[in-house]
Amino acid sequence: MTTMARFFIGHDLNGIEKVTQDSGELALLARGGGTEVMIQKINSDRTFSIYPSDQSDVMEFFFVLEGNITTIVNGEEKHIKKGNYFYVYDLHEVLTFNTKSKATLLYISSLPMFYLLSNQIRAMTKIVEQVEGKDYYTHNHSSRVQNYSIKIAEKLHLRPEKIDDIAWAGILHDIGKINIPDEILNKPGRLTPEEFAIIKTHPSEGKRMIEGTLLEYLSEIIAQHHERLDGSGYPQGLKGDNITLGARIIAVADSFDAMTTDRPYKKAMHPRDAITELKSLAGIQFDPKVVAALEEILKEEDKL
Repeated sequence: MTTMARFFIGHDLNGIEKVTQDSGELALLARGGGTEVMIQKINSDRTFSIYPSDQSDVMEFFFVLEGNITTIVNGEEKHIKKGNYFYVYDLHEVLTFNTKSKATLLYISSLPMFYLLSNQIRAMTKIVEQVEGKDYYTHNHSSRVQNYSIKIAEKLHLRPEKIDDIAWAGILHDIGKINIPDEILNKPGRLTPEEFAIIKTHPSEGKRMIEGTLLEYLSEIIAQHHERLDGSGYPQGLKGDNITLGARIIAVADSFDAMTTDRPYKKAMHPRDAITELKSLAGIQFDPKVVAALEEILKEEDKL
């Protein structure tokens, strides 16, 4: 970047700094006077959301450089294509968008957002990588749980913003395991009651870790993903509809992946046997609608 006094010329869209995730990229092009200019690239068939700010006078402006996206406003689906722009000001509720094709947006915010977005989310996902690095047998577990959870949420026809929440919760559901000793996570035999009590702290610890971040709204899903319909789960022993739907979805996805992945103490089950076991516990531990949705997905993918 060529500079003269406060005059800047950029030569590419990588900008000052860039953060890359599975969903796409966010690059900071310019900042000054409390305003930031960014390029946001989002992969096809993804959701992204704009969230209310604690500061009421925040404006966020988006110009569509490439791609097509949709959103729902007042119950009506809005289509936004290349050459269109939109902006929000004094937002009071989450606004969620879907990409129909790979999209590139010029993103201007009157509040510095880049480091807040990139640093907090990057820090959370880095911890997930560390958790999976502690336990060889859970490598890519969170990504698989996220994938199953998104498919289940879509099969249940949840709203795009709910699917977005569940996608993030799927990645972060086990983040609290970062503080579980390796010798417990990797123990080949049965855990002692004392060791299992330590394992059972990870949902509450995960909730604590994301409080005060941009992802705090996911805290209940993360805290409840080991709760069971009959109250036999942990950490609170919640029952039935007292467990948020997002947590019920993550619970099924998490259990299915655990059953179908090799672990130190058992070999992976065939998906057919795993879904049979989940069905036997539907209405007891797991939400029957969620289990049925997963079974339908597996049939469509010829995995049963």
